[in-house]
Amino acid sequence: MKQLRILVFSAGFGNGHFRAAQAMIEGLRVKAPDAEIIHLDFGDFLSKRLNTMAKNVYLEMTKHTPKIWKKLYNITDRLQPESRIQGFLKQLGRRDFLQYIQAFAPDLIVCTYPTISSILAQLRLEQLLQVPVITVITDYTLHSHWVHPGVDQYMVACEEVKASLVSRGIKAPRILVTGIPVSPKFDLEMDRGHIISRLGLRPNIPTFLVMGGAYGGSKSATRICKTLADSPEPVQTIVVCGKNTRLYHSLGEVIEQSLNPMVRLGYVHNLEELMSVSDLIITKAGGLTVSEALTKHLPLVIYKAIPGQEEENARFVERLGAGQVAGTEEELEWILKRFLSNPKEMEKVREKAAVALPGRSTERAVEAMLQLTMNSRNEQKIG
Repeated sequence: MKQLRILVFSAGFGNGHFRAAQAMIEGLRVKAPDAEIIHLDFGDFLSKRLNTMAKNVYLEMTKHTPKIWKKLYNITDRLQPESRIQGFLKQLGRRDFLQYIQAFAPDLIVCTYPTISSILAQLRLEQLLQVPVITVITDYTLHSHWVHPGVDQYMVACEEVKASLVSRGIKAPRILVTGIPVSPKFDLEMDRGHIISRLGLRPNIPTFLVMGGAYGGSKSATRICKTLADSPEPVQTIVVCGKNTRLYHSLGEVIEQSLNPMVRLGYVHNLEELMSVSDLIITKAGGLTVSEALTKHLPLVIYKAIPGQEEENARFVERLGAGQVAGTEEELEWILKRFLSNPKEMEKVREKAAVALPGRSTERAVEAMLQLTMNSRNEQKIG
């Protein structure tokens, strides 16, 4: 049998699209170890200036003018696939996309970013592309930019997203509820005692994980850590600063004066281990982060969700009872104090988080992808 060739497209607008793509690749390498897989960034097919400008506009709007971003999100959510704006987006990098695909001759294309999906779906409708296109939606809500009749298969987070796609004209058999793909490492059992010991923490007090790097500036994350450092109720904190070196350095004084154990880390590659030893995570509401936490049965306190898809992800978590949402520092402080002073309340939320997702999302998605590829190959032979 011919070696399987798969193209995976993501984009650098937020880390979630990239992580979902990487998770799919990890799963594919388990199920199809001989497959040739190439992972490409959508931005590589745009001019460097346009790609940089688009990323900067997104980051600046979500950080400094979230209300304007929310209005833009809501306005564009009402667009139809045949609208002028969608038509413009479907032309971005189109010729280069098609040339690259024809040269590589893949058996399957996987997309985790909507603009790529729209371009490839249009090529499918025009019969210029003969390869099945799978779109993986990376949030617990649906935006119109994901909706394209030419997509062969959608893989979605939950039944609500499936229902939204159906209401917008996508046929139900083309939609699979697989869950958002996360690295298979998050499905593994971890030795909690060993990890706690390695971090220099104590095994018998609550452990809170703060995703400080998600907050851009250092002030908010520093104040969260200060609240936990000064807590009269015992708590130990793991702070992931990511690439935020300013935050990392600003925590030095907080740690020195802390009443409670606190560990600060930079950019990490073992988030699944940190989640395994934590009792609660304080974070924003990216679709991948939510999925990773719930896969690890970890309740969430979501603080400062970005308007639009993150707000909807936060509402999803609240509906499940698997976490709480804070819009202000006062609300956040109240939630944390309530959980620390009343462990039974935190345990109730943890029990909800433990049953929120069935797990093994990537395994289900990969099995469906390989089945679609096999069906496509068989159809080509018959044709």
